[in-house]
Amino acid sequence: MIRRTSPPLVLVVEDEQALRCDIVEELQDAGYRCVAAREGQEALDLLAHTTPDLVLCDITMPSLNGYEVLRRLRGERPELSTMPFVFLTALSEPSEVVDGKLQGADDYLIKPVDYDLMLATVTARLRQVDRMRNHHEHEVTTLRRALEGLTSGGAEAALDLISLGIIMLDGRGKPVHVNRAAREMGTEPGFIRTKRDTISSLDPLSEREFQGALDETLGSARAGVEKIVGVMLHRPQDDMSIPALFCSLALTGNIPPDQPHIALFLSAPGRRSRVPETLLMDLFGLTPTEARVAGALACSTRTTNIATELGVSQTTIAFHMRNLFQKTGTNRQADLVALILAGPMMIRSE
Repeated sequence: MIRRTSPPLVLVVEDEQALRCDIVEELQDAGYRCVAAREGQEALDLLAHTTPDLVLCDITMPSLNGYEVLRRLRGERPELSTMPFVFLTALSEPSEVVDGKLQGADDYLIKPVDYDLMLATVTARLRQVDRMRNHHEHEVTTLRRALEGLTSGGAEAALDLISLGIIMLDGRGKPVHVNRAAREMGTEPGFIRTKRDTISSLDPLSEREFQGALDETLGSARAGVEKIVGVMLHRPQDDMSIPALFCSLALTGNIPPDQPHIALFLSAPGRRSRVPETLLMDLFGLTPTEARVAGALACSTRTTNIATELGVSQTTIAFHMRNLFQKTGTNRQADLVALILAGPMMIRSE
């Protein structure tokens, strides 16, 4: 459960001074902290170094209107995607409400402002965000426990929450657990064949590399050494391919051979999407920019492509990658990409 260490902070954006002061006073009397802006650009300047819990924003303002503030906020601050944005407006036409909702507004308050309704709306929206954050915190905790205890008997249930295909292999290379995503992948013409005692690639050209990666990580697991080996699996009937990652579990102690020794991660064809940036920020303590770079790395191993996509120089990408290496405890790009994909494991959205 998330517990706030201080009262929620509300940003009030309103160009009418008397109304702005009244709103701030009502919120402060109700126990909220407040910051205020007279127009849209001033609000964006505040948001550059302030993280409010909720925004109350007028629509019709000089120079930069409320719609533009909302668009800029949602585009430039992805880590604030769950922060409620409530419009203040004198316009009560349904089309105006629909337009704002389509642009990402969470609610509307019609002028003249009913302060009891305003306080009820603020309270309800903040309570909703707390529920979302608590749910997200629970998911992150579940994933962390799964990462730390993949060899324990209770990990299988956690693995079914994950949208990457995951196959656990024992000390002889025998599949001992196939998660839901991997089972679904096996129902269509695929890239691997899983039998009771063996696992193999369906493509003869991929099979040699696949078995080599399996043997290498299996030897590392037996020796108690962490090892990650990536291979590309090709489908014989077409040109489609998917990445596969073998990860030894670096076991310690006298582990029976029938217990999991290796985790095989498979990215489902046609479903590979970005790792959620907010999840990367939570798991590894990344900044928003580092999370964007990490998410791009999961889709492309070429730094030139990442630099072009993000509109920055390769020197900037190199700087952020050094920070990523430090924060994730890796020292090679291949290991970093493997951790980005396998660490968060792409929470499944039901």
